[in-house]
Amino acid sequence: MALRLKRTHKIGIFFLAVFVISFSLLELFEERFKEERWTTNPAQRYKMVDDLIESQLLMYKSKLEVRKILGEPSSSSNAEKDIFIYSIGDLPNFFNSRKEHLLIIFVNQSVDEVTLAFE
Repeated sequence: MALRLKRTHKIGIFFLAVFVISFSLLELFEERFKEERWTTNPAQRYKMVDDLIESQLLMYKSKLEVRKILGEPSSSSNAEKDIFIYSIGDLPNFFNSRKEHLLIIFVNQSVDEVTLAFE
């Protein structure tokens, strides 16, 4: 006698499979921010940048504190605009060849905004 799954069981199995696949993809392309990994593996920073932004770890920190956490920026702006720019590596993307960078914007010597920008 063949085992027949009820419709609700099929739907449950489908959603479980979607959850497992989604979680696996997130683990493959994103990871939690870790200072050591940020400084030792700049080509893989794109994996941690979302966590860094969402956690608001850098908000209201001074330039010295940001340098202590992230290291020296790839570049910084002039005195008129206080911005640190960090390279985050090349995202694995077949459709878009633009490079992204992490921008840290300072107002009154403390972090006011942390965002991504395209080159």
